[in-house]
Amino acid sequence: MALLPRLRHLMRRPTSASRVGVRRPSTAGRRGDTLHEDALRSVLSDDPNNERAFSALAEVVRRRAGEAYEAEHDPLRAPGAAQESERAADLAVWSLGEELAASPRAWYPLLELARLSVDDDHEAATRRLVTAAERDPTGRALFVGIELLRAKGRPGEALNLGVGHWRVREQPPEVGEQLVLAALESGRPAEARQYMDALTDHPDSEAVLELLPRLQAAIASPQP
Repeated sequence: MALLPRLRHLMRRPTSASRVGVRRPSTAGRRGDTLHEDALRSVLSDDPNNERAFSALAEVVRRRAGEAYEAEHDPLRAPGAAQESERAADLAVWSLGEELAASPRAWYPLLELARLSVDDDHEAATRRLVTAAERDPTGRALFVGIELLRAKGRPGEALNLGVGHWRVREQPPEVGEQLVLAALESGRPAEARQYMDALTDHPDSEAVLELLPRLQAAIASPQP
């Protein structure tokens, strides 16, 4: 079952009337958790692309969703309870990502949504990566997007994403490195060399010099 239908199914799933064996989460520390969550949300309200704050808040909502699910289902008796608990946690992170991605400044939440959906709804995930790259002038979103698509065995799409948004003088040279690797994985060594040569225009010449030896070695290596 694809991610979104799975999540919708989980939301509609009825809870058992029986309370036998059901875990009841303690209220101890709940206030501290709430204060911590409020603080993280405040940080993300100011900067929806704060990766550390997003990761910390995602961990909070994942844990809370998992505990809520297990409080309603006996994990020792319900078949597939562990998987369903994990899906409940994914739904919580998905909701958080959608909430934060509504900001026109937000690009990091879009990357998280793309990660969650890339296997089940690749087209939508790609659209999110494109939007993230358009919103982020630093090149961080572009780097992550290319890397994600390469990891999923789609170097051609990674290359298309990069070519449309790469600004060699304004973004980290590592973005160019990802483009070179995507081109090689797409069977385009000549294009890979062009991207490597374009890196010489980058103002951080020291960083480029560190990249060049391994890029040259990658280009010179026989491609599968």
